[in-house]
Amino acid sequence: MKLMEDSSSVKNDVSMDINSSDKNNLRASTSSVSNSLGNDLKYRIADSSSDSSSRRQQPVVPASQPADSANGTSPTEAGPPQRWLFSQVKGTAWEEVSEQDIISCVEFNHTGQLLATGDKGGRIVVFQRASNGLYNVYSTFTSHEPEFDYLKSLEIEEKINKIRWLPRQNAAHCLLSTNDKTVKFWRVSEKDRVMEPPEADPEGPELRLPRYAPAELVVEAAPRRVFANAHTYHINAISVNSDQETFLSADDLRVNLWHLQITDQSYNIVDIKPANMEDLTEVITAAEFHPSHCHLFVYSSSKGSVRLCDMRQRALCDQHAAIYEEADDPANRSFFSEIISSISDVYPVHEHFRRNLCALYENDCIFDKFECCWSGDDKLVFTGSYNNLWRVFNRQQGSELTLEASRDGMSPGTELRPRRVVQSGSKAPQQNPGGLAEPVSADSLDLQKKILHLACHPGDSCLALAATNNLYMIAGA
Repeated sequence: MKLMEDSSSVKNDVSMDINSSDKNNLRASTSSVSNSLGNDLKYRIADSSSDSSSRRQQPVVPASQPADSANGTSPTEAGPPQRWLFSQVKGTAWEEVSEQDIISCVEFNHTGQLLATGDKGGRIVVFQRASNGLYNVYSTFTSHEPEFDYLKSLEIEEKINKIRWLPRQNAAHCLLSTNDKTVKFWRVSEKDRVMEPPEADPEGPELRLPRYAPAELVVEAAPRRVFANAHTYHINAISVNSDQETFLSADDLRVNLWHLQITDQSYNIVDIKPANMEDLTEVITAAEFHPSHCHLFVYSSSKGSVRLCDMRQRALCDQHAAIYEEADDPANRSFFSEIISSISDVYPVHEHFRRNLCALYENDCIFDKFECCWSGDDKLVFTGSYNNLWRVFNRQQGSELTLEASRDGMSPGTELRPRRVVQSGSKAPQQNPGGLAEPVSADSLDLQKKILHLACHPGDSCLALAATNNLYMIAGA
């Protein structure tokens, strides 16, 4: 959180509740909602027709999808991948990392052929998928430069907070990128022809026109529009609407609606700033449009609640259409409860850190924000962790898997062995059940190595993991 100038007491993380109702609620299968968390990330996948107790006991199987078989990898006929293979890694070794090279966001386009990453140096690298399934560098450009706000005497970092692709309309690719204050609209296009001047004699009677001639392929990235001066606080989310004409940008206290063709005007659709900043109790942590209904969007707060808003009801959506939240259990409240507040206890990720919350609070790791994403077939949930570990949750079977992103001894096609994090001071068994890798103690985890950002291919079992300055590509089998 970066709302220090207004409220130093508000330091909370976010959890997202993704509801899979049959009618007007959000479909998590088509939306990868960013979830900011502390060290106790949890998710809830609930059916709105069930009571709260049944929601926590078993995951929901969508009625439109058949039950999975034990084997096979087809997303329509069989279950999700049972094995995960190392595909490739981009970036340098850990010892050579610099602050500017740390990856800050990852995003696939709608087809999965392009993958964009942004870093803390304001650069965007676009990778293109080759025929062999590997991703190669397609274009690299600088999106944002460091700036200085002279009115507030604040430095504006160039770090890329979010990237969102726009649906393709022509031969070019378009995307939105944002830092803390400014959203930019980029057009990435290919140029394989050049104009040759006419070779006619200027004094002669003949009229000759310039002609295009083949040339070496060049990929150009050009800024088309800049959307600025609309946010007082740091932008933490952008989302493109399904109408392909508007998008929203959200900061700590407000959500603004923009038109892609208008850069000097935006509409404020959510404003939670109180008249007295001392009364501030929560901040906005993420916002996302509905994937198919252009009038619906959700935003989450640091209290662990998710609000669904309908722009047909009123222009300023101060009153939500629906709210999703989990009642706080007084028996489990502690000093850190508000920081690590979450929706449900279905998928605990960092339970092994409960005994070390004081230490995590002292080194600020408790405020780390781990994103999560859904597989394209709506069957798996992915998220990152410390020590370059990442986790897979099967929403139908209720199973979970912990794996590690590492360069050591890895070659394309190498199967990743599951890892298991044990509580500090607990004794590991003599034999690993099911051939699991050696258990890792929570005390030995490297808190500087963490996977905060990840993205899943919209169609294939392919996962992109951002571990510091390295981009790992993992394939399911």
